Amino acid sequence: MKMIKKTLLAAALATLATGAFAQDSLRIGVEGAYPPFSFKQPDGSLAGFDIDIAKALCTQMQRNCELVEQEWDGMIPALKAKKFDAIISSMSITEERKRQIDFSEKYYKTPARVVAPKDSGLEGTAEGLAGKRLGVQRGSTHQCYAEAHFPDAELVLYGTQDEVFRDLSLGRIDAQLSDSLIAQESFLSEPEGANYAFLPGDHTDVDCYGEGVGIAVRKSDDELRDTFSAAIKAIRDNGTYKTINDKYFPFDIYGGRPEGM
Repeated sequence: MKMIKKTLLAAALATLATGAFAQDSLRIGVEGAYPPFSFKQPDGSLAGFDIDIAKALCTQMQRNCELVEQEWDGMIPALKAKKFDAIISSMSITEERKRQIDFSEKYYKTPARVVAPKDSGLEGTAEGLAGKRLGVQRGSTHQCYAEAHFPDAELVLYGTQDEVFRDLSLGRIDAQLSDSLIAQESFLSEPEGANYAFLPGDHTDVDCYGEGVGIAVRKSDDELRDTFSAAIKAIRDNGTYKTINDKYFPFDIYGGRPEGM
């Protein structure tokens, strides 16, 4: 009888422990194809600013986290379907997205810019890009902006930002629109981007680009949203954010790009 009771007690404790672990665990949706924010290393492991921020926030929140890879245009449907609990993948906080999901406070914000060949003679205006092939990542805020502000350009949509840069370097598109920091770090500073440059002007539109980049959660997860916001503030205050930031960028990306970029 004692042995049965001990066995039942052990099973009950194991169940409680498993439940507590599950409660403390979070699944984080990430892309893995948006360097330097998220990318695959040669050994297949995930790296990048978003990845390190996700791990730092989980440590700050004292939560066990599992990174779940997801293609960009399926991010929000996968979150709503509970494939994961939050998205940490450079997702801009916009009114359109807030109708479906909720967001933490921002954890960075950089403007968008157009990149084209140095000798193209193009201008980053509606008139300057009329009739030109403009590449953007599908389902991104840049697609929203391009559709609203470059109505006469021929939009070419891609699954990943790397594909946009590849086709620009191959001459398959005339220009591309993306986050300025991504363009600088992942294309213009690389050999294949040597003959390309930003066209003058930043592109900002709160309707498309929103308030910055935040962590997305489901509408019902108010407590998780607020916990992420508090954790962002905490890692900003304790220096963890700066350590991660400085690993990837020579300036603080929390508020925007530096002068001269």
